[in-house]
Amino acid sequence: MSDMILVVEDDAALLASVSMDLQFEGYTVLNAKDGRSALEVYENNRGQLDLIILDWMLPKLDGLGVLRRIRRNDDLPVIMMTARDYVSDKVTGLDTGADDYITKPFDLEELLARVRVILRHRQATTPATQQLHVGQLMVDTRSRQVRNGGELIQLTQREYDLLLCLMKNAGETLTRDDLLDQVWGVDFEGQPNIVDVYIRYLRHKLAAGHVNDLIHTVRGVGYVLSTEYLG
Repeated sequence: MSDMILVVEDDAALLASVSMDLQFEGYTVLNAKDGRSALEVYENNRGQLDLIILDWMLPKLDGLGVLRRIRRNDDLPVIMMTARDYVSDKVTGLDTGADDYITKPFDLEELLARVRVILRHRQATTPATQQLHVGQLMVDTRSRQVRNGGELIQLTQREYDLLLCLMKNAGETLTRDDLLDQVWGVDFEGQPNIVDVYIRYLRHKLAAGHVNDLIHTVRGVGYVLSTEYLG
């Protein structure tokens, strides 16, 4: 799964330009046009985002307000993007918790270079092994391996992404829309029942690995990964 970047910018042309360049470089890109939407997208994709590119001057809630709320409990890298070029403004942005600061107008190549530097640093400081456990099921997010009691379970990329999303939200019921947005992306235009199809794939493979009844259907709502019987 490619690095996921949230771009927050109220200028539609700049938002489209930055997003297109990032996508061309292979990143998964989410968009928001105001501060409140930015926080909503952030909360819906928490734990999956790798970087936020955040404009300072935003409607509804400015960039500093967004940054302050994120910094309450998350060290997710943030690049501030703004026309404010006074040293005092840069200091304020950095002191609030921004990891980098780029002044408008800027060359997109410079922004891409800053993105690469921050993501390389993030990867270098991430522990070599990060494991998620639910019962006997284990996902190693660095090696991208899925095991049950030491037995390797082979998954496709999409199956892995779906399982990882469920693992990160273990015990929490996720709607089909939640799973579509977080695994397939907000711009997915296919049929919503694709979620049900891949849930069946996952259940079949997990059952083959002797993992029983971990993915539960919450009728009329969605799915939850849990070791508790919810029938």
